Amino acid sequence: MRKDEIAAAQAYVRLLEATRAALSDPDGPPVYLPLLASPIEEADGALRRAGFAGNESRFFDLVRSLRPSLTGTGH
Repeated sequence: MRKDEIAAAQAYVRLLEATRAALSDPDGPPVYLPLLASPIEEADGALRRAGFAGNESRFFDLVRSLRPSLTGTGH
């Protein structure tokens, strides 16, 4: 694994965690969009730098290796 690939997977994991945290209060106002702008930008840039376009299965294999609980279990 290259450093930029690991960075892309880590940025994606941070984006998932930020999204879950922002959406954890379903009755709250939609203030989460500004909170997600930075993690989305970070993940987009990291994915682009790592060249993951068209390599989704390889990318998600890497994500699963970092955080098995985030994919594949349906939870």
